[in-house]
Amino acid sequence: MNTMNKAKRTGIVFIALLIIGGLILMYKGNDAIVLATEKKEGILTAEQVKMSFDSVSGRLIKEAVKEGDFVKKGDVIMELDSTDTDLAIAKLKTQIAQMEAQIASTSGTQGINFMKADTNESQNYRQIDQQQAAVQSANVTLKNAQIDYRRKAALVEAGAIAQAQLDDAEMALNVAQANVEQQQQMLRRLTAATNGSSTDTIAQERQAAANMGNDVEALRQQKAALEVQLKELEVAKERLTLRAPEDGKILKVLAKEGEMISPSTPVVLLESKRSYYDIYVSEKQAAGLSEGMEITGTTVAGEKKVTGTVRLLTQAPGFADLKQSREKGQSDLSAFQVRIYVDPQDGIIPGMTIGVKDSEFAKR
Repeated sequence: MNTMNKAKRTGIVFIALLIIGGLILMYKGNDAIVLATEKKEGILTAEQVKMSFDSVSGRLIKEAVKEGDFVKKGDVIMELDSTDTDLAIAKLKTQIAQMEAQIASTSGTQGINFMKADTNESQNYRQIDQQQAAVQSANVTLKNAQIDYRRKAALVEAGAIAQAQLDDAEMALNVAQANVEQQQQMLRRLTAATNGSSTDTIAQERQAAANMGNDVEALRQQKAALEVQLKELEVAKERLTLRAPEDGKILKVLAKEGEMISPSTPVVLLESKRSYYDIYVSEKQAAGLSEGMEITGTTVAGEKKVTGTVRLLTQAPGFADLKQSREKGQSDLSAFQVRIYVDPQDGIIPGMTIGVKDSEFAKR
């Protein structure tokens, strides 16, 4: 009987302790955020970058890294097969070269046609100038023939020369007059031709040459379009080589050689050198903080100082629900999440626990 009574008393005491402990926890709060607010400790975590091929796909032909490797920004990580892209680039370069040849040929022909029109026009004016000189020469000859005829007519009248000489002078005068008329007729024909159909022909030649300028411009536009396509292919080819966006450590290789890779599908998981830890503070402590502020933490193991910068200050996740579940008067347990990015430091590595002492907030 005594043994049974003793067991009952022990059970009653145990139940009483449970009730008392529950009441204490109800008053104080026992969720993770409350506990984190009290400790103000967080695990140092390195940011991870999911690397993928940007807007290109293909067969993976080269893995340049393996898990655990450290890489520098710009290092080659993986390569996709570029055969199809290389062929397309070569084809476009050939087309651009052909277009350049057409542009040069058409431009050259245009220049020749302009020169031809100028030459024809110059020849026409040169012929007119030459004919005008011939008319002037014929008039001089006519004038000399007239003078010679009058002189000889006077001599015949005086009986100084024979009539035959005057007849010869008259014949020369008639020939000179006929020559002047002939040269003037030729000048009129040349002038009419130059101002008429010949001018129209030259104008047409010039217009045809000018129209070839439109052909040249169209070819240049086609070449520009091909150059844009070439640039796009060259960019696509560059994207077939995946390079490290920053310094870091390869955590996971998610694709293997020979696999077909889709655009924007993660193929490598990179651990960056940017690391942070999260702590939770009370509303009162949060009021003294701001993003960009420097905070000094301490490693739990080794008590090593770690400087960092507040990059995020926000209401703790699930805060509203948690607050409603607490007893009235517990508003001082309101929690805020603080994310602190640490400066690179020897001996400080991801996975370490870093805490911030209350004294760090007291000086704010």
